[in-house]
Amino acid sequence: MPNLQTGTPPLVSSTRSPDTNPGSASRSSWAVLAASVVGISFAAPLIRLSSAPALTIAAWRLAFSLIIVAAALLITGDWRQWRRLSSRDFLLSLAAGVFLALHFWSWNASLRYTSVAASVTLVNLQPVIIAVVSARWLGESPSSRQWAGIVLAVFGALVVGLADIPGGLRGLTTALLGGSATTGGGVSRAVLGDALALVGAVTAALYYLIGRRVRQALGLWPYVGLVYTAACVGCVVLAPLTGASLWPHPPREFAIFASLALGPMLLGHTGMNWALGHLPAYVVNLTTLGEPIGATLLAALLPGINEVPGIGTLVGGALILIGVFAAARR
Repeated sequence: MPNLQTGTPPLVSSTRSPDTNPGSASRSSWAVLAASVVGISFAAPLIRLSSAPALTIAAWRLAFSLIIVAAALLITGDWRQWRRLSSRDFLLSLAAGVFLALHFWSWNASLRYTSVAASVTLVNLQPVIIAVVSARWLGESPSSRQWAGIVLAVFGALVVGLADIPGGLRGLTTALLGGSATTGGGVSRAVLGDALALVGAVTAALYYLIGRRVRQALGLWPYVGLVYTAACVGCVVLAPLTGASLWPHPPREFAIFASLALGPMLLGHTGMNWALGHLPAYVVNLTTLGEPIGATLLAALLPGINEVPGIGTLVGGALILIGVFAAARR
């Protein structure tokens, strides 16, 4: 069993099975990933349309998702897999849920301070973290070509995020050095939002890494049942500490919560967790960089948002697509 601190052997050996090799993955794996990217692309626009606090959105999103997860566990009988789960993997699953809760809090909160384009871009700067840790903890090292694709995709994400900050590079530098904002607080708010999005990136990376580890020993529904439950409990506990009210909310808000559960949560996150049982973590996570493109397009089309992407967003989006293709193709 791998251990990051003690340096014991990695989980996946050099003779790993074909379904853990991105080059020999079945078409269904890529189809599920594509559908998952579509699902998570709806998250940021839906959250932007909600007026509820960040942790309230996350808690209800997870609660609605758990209804369907519980039904799946009962129908399939996969809950029996919990009986043979080791205590280590059980604790890792709970830790993944905690990181997911922290990810939802920081990322949802970032959308209150910065734009959809910047938030979803910066929160998806996870592939480098995952690629580095995967090589040590999971024994899954990207090739030179895949590293080039990862770097290019992350650079494209930075282009999108930088283009979104008022004043561009100068505005960002002024804010980081403590200079006064000249846009009515726009720069400082953007930097705060971007910082929260980066916290979301780190916690999401840890969530995906643990998922790749535990999904080798546990089926999809038992795994997400543990993770989503831990994340929901975490959000419920944190909500009062931040002044977030879980109840009551208008019917419109509950419609948004349910939409987040069906699309971004069940189609998006659950699809990604399924793919983690068949593909390396860095490949699964890298495809999420397609989210900024989908979310930005949706934010431009939805009447309640109307955020039209600029040239920086379009150029950065093109770089992301090229990098993802280079890193994920055979």
